[in-house]
Amino acid sequence: MKAVVYRGPHTVAVEERPDPTVQSPTDAVVRLTTTNICGSDLHMYEGRTSVEEGKVLGHENTGVVEAVGDGVDRIRVGDRVSVPFNIACGTCRNCQTGWTSFCLRANPTEGMDGAAYGYANMGPYDGGQAEFLRVPWADVNLLTLPPGTEHENDFTMLSDVFPTGWHGVELSGFQVGDRVAVFGGGPVGLMAAHSAVIRGASEVFLVDKEPDRLRLAEGFGATAVDFSAGDPVQQLLEATGGRGVDRGVEAVGYQAHDGTGEEHPELVLDNLTQVVRATGGIGVVGVYMPSDPGASSDLAKEGRIPWQYGTFFTKGQSMGTGQAPVKRYNRQLRDLIIAGKANPGAIVSHELPLDQEVEGYQHFDARDEGWTKVLLKP
Repeated sequence: MKAVVYRGPHTVAVEERPDPTVQSPTDAVVRLTTTNICGSDLHMYEGRTSVEEGKVLGHENTGVVEAVGDGVDRIRVGDRVSVPFNIACGTCRNCQTGWTSFCLRANPTEGMDGAAYGYANMGPYDGGQAEFLRVPWADVNLLTLPPGTEHENDFTMLSDVFPTGWHGVELSGFQVGDRVAVFGGGPVGLMAAHSAVIRGASEVFLVDKEPDRLRLAEGFGATAVDFSAGDPVQQLLEATGGRGVDRGVEAVGYQAHDGTGEEHPELVLDNLTQVVRATGGIGVVGVYMPSDPGASSDLAKEGRIPWQYGTFFTKGQSMGTGQAPVKRYNRQLRDLIIAGKANPGAIVSHELPLDQEVEGYQHFDARDEGWTKVLLKP
């Protein structure tokens, strides 16, 4: 099969790899119909992780089941499925309490709970930017979709960005009627804004500087805040009569940049601490790494990010962090799509064949105008 392989900083290639096979009775093999380039893939693409050269990338996957092991009894050959980016056994303590993003069995990497396809430190699993994908524990991990091709670009958001955006709102402690500020207008931030609107926020703000992202946010019913036009904290305080917001979502991560392009890993955490009201909540779904050799400071290279914790403590704020347990949300989000209540596919800007992935990565990484979400069609 053809697969997208990491070959070093800013270098990916389509290479021939052996077709995946059923290796365990609980496995399935999925033929990919859509596989996405994720914003978190760019951390690897830019050489800012420990991902090994030769890794098949891709953790946002949708397709049709081609084969199943003898131990699979729920999933059938021919089923159209969404593949959560989490790989979960379904039986460990964390999985049984709904935290499939922190499975205790799936990842043999020392010190890491939780596994994923095609990602640094998340286990030995190949990704799905390819023609086929092996899925362990298929009965646990696969979400069935209506047959056919309807809603393909909406359903492909169920593997990661839509549940992750929803999770960011959930981690913030959101309640109906809250004001929400989302920092970061990439796919996850846009999905967080979409989720907050669906869930009944009284007002949603999205902070970014890219015009195409801000326009998409407005299309979802959010108020755009352009941080290149001025301090986003002051803009948000003015927009809320000095009260600030009830909830904040961090959808940027450790490579946050200011309006001049200078990197400040603490920037968004500081901004949210200032703009979220006392006793409000913050949900962090932007990626932070235990170490970052390419960071702008010695502390950040060790994963130590000084931020305004004293203000956070003094204001009595709360914070939730971590990768989304996709299975906790994906069935409900699928049904919102089917019912016409959610349209996450609105963020899609480009659909490319697999052999144009170099172009897709280059444009998406450069934040070129109009390249808001890239789908690959094997």
